[in-house]
Amino acid sequence: MLLEIKNIVKQYESHRALDGVSIAIPKGAIYGLLGPNGAGKTSLIRIITQITEAEEGGIFFDGEKLNSNHIAQIGYLPEERGLYKKMKVGEQLLYIAQLKGLTTSKAKEKINYWLEKFDILDWYDKSVEDLSKGMQQKIQFIATVINEPKLLILDEPFSGFDPVNANLIKDEILELNRKGATIIFSTHRMESVEELCQYITLIHHSKVVLEGSLNTIKQNYKTGIIKLVGVGNLVSNSKFSILEHQDNKYLLKKTTTVSNSELLQLILNQSFEINSFEEVVPSINEIFLKLVG
Repeated sequence: MLLEIKNIVKQYESHRALDGVSIAIPKGAIYGLLGPNGAGKTSLIRIITQITEAEEGGIFFDGEKLNSNHIAQIGYLPEERGLYKKMKVGEQLLYIAQLKGLTTSKAKEKINYWLEKFDILDWYDKSVEDLSKGMQQKIQFIATVINEPKLLILDEPFSGFDPVNANLIKDEILELNRKGATIIFSTHRMESVEELCQYITLIHHSKVVLEGSLNTIKQNYKTGIIKLVGVGNLVSNSKFSILEHQDNKYLLKKTTTVSNSELLQLILNQSFEINSFEEVVPSINEIFLKLVG
């Protein structure tokens, strides 16, 4: 595991933001950190990035207890952007890269690489305040990844982007992951979670209410609903019921004891010609709403 979070408790006066939160994040994973506003996600991120400390529990980074030496190995893109408005883009990226331990020559090399990659080399001498929100977001993303950290924490990374640039950033996230970066992805965009994440943790009311691999969780929340297209006179029985029927399209619900192969045989036994058979797997958005309301 790259990051092990063990029984973290965070208290703000009368409010307990995190209550015994434990998460294990594998090396090389894209890990979704989900939850409604106020659930505790940001509090946890601030503890991982050592902005604040927990009252109880511990965090281990690559087998070592989290300490100040790990700061340079963690890149954090916060939801609230933090660029210096009056500084020029090139100066700002150079300053941030040097803070993260890069030499001047290496920092300039990385800056030119990313500005060329995003086709924005002509922004080098522009002031940040002259850039649009989306443009500033690109600069913030470059600042986050410029030193190639082992762990990237991305909080709503697509905020402020049009669909074209959101897709560009998505491709870069996947490329960084392919190169070995472990990524914590915090977002309210469930379609992005479906597309990018292999694992998720859902925090609600300061506690972990769901965690595991995305595929396993979706399989566990199946409700036995089947979409069926075919020809024939299909009749409900004790093993399945017909919820909807229009023309040759059926929506069935099977009992929990019936496997898909058994259901197929039951349907075929009614001399029904099957054109397509699909079990409905709930989306992460549907599971999220089911659990948090």
